[in-house]
Amino acid sequence: MLRTRIGLVVLASVLLAIAVPVISAYRGVSTLVSDQLDRSLQDRTQTVLTALDLGRLPPVRPDTVEQLLPADGPAQKLTPGAPALPVSARALEVARTGQGSHQEDATVDGTPYGVLTQARPDGQGAVMVGQTYAGVTEVDEAFLQRITVTSAAAALSCALLSWLVLGRILRPVRRLADAAEHITTTRDLATPLPAAGRDEIGGLTRAFESMVGALRHSREQQQRLVQDASHELRTPLTSVRGCAELLQRARGRLAPEDEEQILATLVTETVALDEIVRELVELATDQQTAEDPEPLDLPDAAEDSARRFHRRTGREIAVTVEGPVPVLARPRALQRCVDNLVGNAVKFSPDGTPVEIRITGTRLSVRDHGPGIAPDDRQAVFERFFRAAGTQATPGSGLGLAIVHDLVAADHGSVFATAAPDGGAEVGFHLPPAPQIMHSSHIVPSKV
Repeated sequence: MLRTRIGLVVLASVLLAIAVPVISAYRGVSTLVSDQLDRSLQDRTQTVLTALDLGRLPPVRPDTVEQLLPADGPAQKLTPGAPALPVSARALEVARTGQGSHQEDATVDGTPYGVLTQARPDGQGAVMVGQTYAGVTEVDEAFLQRITVTSAAAALSCALLSWLVLGRILRPVRRLADAAEHITTTRDLATPLPAAGRDEIGGLTRAFESMVGALRHSREQQQRLVQDASHELRTPLTSVRGCAELLQRARGRLAPEDEEQILATLVTETVALDEIVRELVELATDQQTAEDPEPLDLPDAAEDSARRFHRRTGREIAVTVEGPVPVLARPRALQRCVDNLVGNAVKFSPDGTPVEIRITGTRLSVRDHGPGIAPDDRQAVFERFFRAAGTQATPGSGLGLAIVHDLVAADHGSVFATAAPDGGAEVGFHLPPAPQIMHSSHIVPSKV
């Protein structure tokens, strides 16, 4: 669960942030207390030495034990009823020499003491002063306990606060996840998505909304394609079925010329069906999308298409180039677009009339000398299965220009259809220029 994982990360960060200063503070306080104890022990030792020099006993303190350590005799207690301090070899050395001092820790009757052995100024032995650590230990334990409780309370408070805040922050993510699960379950791409804010989660919501919109548009296109295809396939299928049923009923009784006409109709309609199916598959699968866009020269694609159509149809196809600019497009998709435009122009041009391909910058147009395109139909010609008035009997699937539109749009270009000045139509496209390519304007006319 994302909320739990983030909460654990926040809690770990808080614990680390608390632990570092707490440990530093504890060590600093321990050092400060230790230094204070050492100074207190030294001050008490000086007080004892001063009192002895004055021939008096030092005042009694409940937390200290004092005793004399002669140079050559046993230790003598200065604090009545107090426990005896253990005498180490180093303490005896200070007493014998009458010089220096020695500090050590000792345990007396289970109580920890700090013991300072200091030589007397007159050189006659030394004094030993022991100060109990019991109170310091209690303070240390109390400080450690309090700081532990405080740190734990702070960590728990931060954990609770982060859990509540994360729940509020991740609420849009949960809503988006619920909407995605609903879409997955119901296949309803019209499901509304939660409102997008201005933060990263809002950006994720907008990206998801764009993706769902693209899927919705794709589904609408598929449904429209199926509807249009079923409508367009109905006519040739009906014709083929009628011819087949007529041949079945006649069973050889038809006149040869009638049978030949029916067979010719079957062949014609079968060819039309094959072309429609091929164009539908091309349009539905968009086989060109696997290519990557690259810088391409429009004149090369135009020359190649002109040569192939000239060999195939014998039609004169002229290519005129003026200031060409390399375009960014997919190679096979670009060639398919040019071929479709040239094939469309050949189909609608009367026999003996030329077809003209003109390239200006990143613009390519194909001009025919046919009946032209009515102003109201110049956008509709790029729709699937569209046929203008008077062209219903013209062979073709009605998908050629639709494929051009889709392929050019996929490469971020645009299509157009206009009327030629002296009759006929001019159909073509614009494509984006290839980046960082320099060119110079020139005119290269050629004719195939």
